[in-house]
Amino acid sequence: MADNWNRGHGAVDDMLDGENKLLAENLASKVSRLKSLAYDIDKEAEDQNSYLDGMDSNFLSATGLLTGSVKRFSTMVRSGRDNRKILCYVSVGLVLLFFVLYYLVRRIQN
Repeated sequence: MADNWNRGHGAVDDMLDGENKLLAENLASKVSRLKSLAYDIDKEAEDQNSYLDGMDSNFLSATGLLTGSVKRFSTMVRSGRDNRKILCYVSVGLVLLFFVLYYLVRRIQN
């Protein structure tokens, strides 16, 4: 009778062992998938950081250009009457250019 119990017990052990192996394989595949996702997230974060660094340098260069333009503009305003006349023409031209570009962009979008 003890021999029967051991044989039955061995079959249960084999079944449990097979089930454990199947579960271990499933777990290994899930861990592999998570590892792949973590690598992709890390790669994407590095790409985004490099993109933001590039944007930072672009904004700094644009800030430098605007600062120089404002300095030249204020120098022109403080100078004589002839420069003020040119300044008015340039200002009107820029406003007209803005409206023309706005009109063209709206027309392209529609």
